[in-house]
Amino acid sequence: MVHSPFLPWCAAAALAASAALAAPPDSLAIDTSALSPAARAEYDRALQDEFCGCGSPHSLGQCVQSHPECRHSRRLAQIAAIEAGRGVTAAEIGVELARYDQGFRDARQSFKVDERQCRGKGAVTLVEFSDFECPHCAVLRPILEKFAADNASKVRLCWMSFPLTQHPNSMPAAQATLLARDKGKMWAVHDAIFENQRRLSPDVIQEILVQAGISTADWRKALADKTYKEQAETQRAAGVAAGVDATPTVFVNGRKLDLIPSAEILAITVDDELDWQKTRGTWTTATR
Repeated sequence: MVHSPFLPWCAAAALAASAALAAPPDSLAIDTSALSPAARAEYDRALQDEFCGCGSPHSLGQCVQSHPECRHSRRLAQIAAIEAGRGVTAAEIGVELARYDQGFRDARQSFKVDERQCRGKGAVTLVEFSDFECPHCAVLRPILEKFAADNASKVRLCWMSFPLTQHPNSMPAAQATLLARDKGKMWAVHDAIFENQRRLSPDVIQEILVQAGISTADWRKALADKTYKEQAETQRAAGVAAGVDATPTVFVNGRKLDLIPSAEILAITVDDELDWQKTRGTWTTATR
């Protein structure tokens, strides 16, 4: 099992991390100013080749120009610009946009998430499946958490354990986090484990728990009775059943997000999701 479905993640990690420090877009403006001539050509070709997101018999580019009420098309164009800027070709952008658009229409996944593993009360639930020794998960963690904090009125962020079998400390780390959940310390332990990812070991996990106010006796008991290991495995199984084959994987109201979840992409897809709910799947009557 690979770490991440977002390819090429390593090349995009710096982009995503820097995006986390900037405010996500709060408008439907399409910024192509930073695109190189080659990237701009791929972007223009993608808008010419793809169809209007609201069902009109026009290209995506024509829809952006002629139908300002189709906010979904503008967001598709925003995604196209972001992807072109990453070096993605027009043909690949077309595949990504088609997959993204179809995701709204496909059957949604439903997860039984313990509320203590969630933050926020927004109408859009982001469920992240992650592994504590996955480097890409460590990159995504601050992006997701900052986005959720900045958009608390819109977003509810939930964490689900997905320990990868090739990582020796991932399962104990997941168990420790679930124990901390029951002690009211989940997010503090979750974040501390990621912050210590490069030195993670059984001793470090125990040290993090003790620093959070959880006794060594409680930790040893949790390891011995296997309850938290079973819970972590149940969460991983729920991810596998929903199509998770890599970490990190994010679902937006049960819709799998296959794009690299930078702050920009998260803002676009959350606003798209809210419009999808408002229009009951028509895209055409969203409040302007």
